[in-house]
Amino acid sequence: MNMKTAGIHHITAFVRDPQKTVDFYAGVLGLRLIKQTVNFDAPEVYHLYLGDEQGSPGTIITFFPWPRSRQGRVGGGQVGVTTFAVPAGALSFWEKRLADFQIPVVKTARFSEEYLMFRDQDGLQLEIVERRDGPLSTWSFGGIPMEQAIKGFGGAILYSTAPQQTADLLQRVMGLQKVGQEGAYARFKSFGNIGNVIDVNVAPMEHGAGGAGTVHHIAWRAKDDQEHVLWREHVLEHGLQATPVVDRQYFNALYFREGGGIQFEIATDPPGFARDEEPAHLGEHLMLPEWFEERRTEIEAKLTPFEVRVLEEVVS
Repeated sequence: MNMKTAGIHHITAFVRDPQKTVDFYAGVLGLRLIKQTVNFDAPEVYHLYLGDEQGSPGTIITFFPWPRSRQGRVGGGQVGVTTFAVPAGALSFWEKRLADFQIPVVKTARFSEEYLMFRDQDGLQLEIVERRDGPLSTWSFGGIPMEQAIKGFGGAILYSTAPQQTADLLQRVMGLQKVGQEGAYARFKSFGNIGNVIDVNVAPMEHGAGGAGTVHHIAWRAKDDQEHVLWREHVLEHGLQATPVVDRQYFNALYFREGGGIQFEIATDPPGFARDEEPAHLGEHLMLPEWFEERRTEIEAKLTPFEVRVLEEVVS
């Protein structure tokens, strides 16, 4: 069976404070809060989704904010760096914006591209790169013009404890193509136009430790439920242990851990985030699956309220 993913569907990370997280990703980075719900496996914890205007696959970063979380350690077996793509010519805008919010930035270069590397409030490693591929954002927030706004994911850097196994899986199972190797990284690319560039360390990396400031999993795209069933068969055929298909309300999901220790998910593009809210009002209210509705009062009492707000730059 020959299967190919278009690229990243979403990336999910651990953080501590919902207000600080929304302030950073909506207030500073200008993403739209498209869904506030709960961790279906631990409903005392929010599950927050931010992305483009509609929450398109390839734009969605999601968070489990748990105030009592230990501090994680970024390392092998994780997504080490999450990459956001902005339009060509927009990097200088973002360098100034991050400086205005007093967010330390390191300029780096990889595969003939320039990156702005920085961290969020919990230490999650992020970077911004210019890319011509992918549609421009149709969402503007916090004074960020649409022509400068984040389009979605550029991709990610995977930190593998067994990079040859990870590289082999990306090619043989996920259908990515190796397009180069430079210094400490090998580069792989999918056929999609966003969330499609994956770098993997060449030398094995020591295990990280989960907790605030680390990525829990990276999810890859399946175009529909029918293809999703084939993906599960495909993963099993390659000797990996895949979970049954799980209903996550806004997509169906299956999970497996690859040889380098990284938790992979395969998620369907449909049905999307407008299945229980109008597109113009995504993310405005806490949405619960029907099996939690009878516990709404109990669940809401355990969650810390927050708001999406425009922030004032702290210009030095």
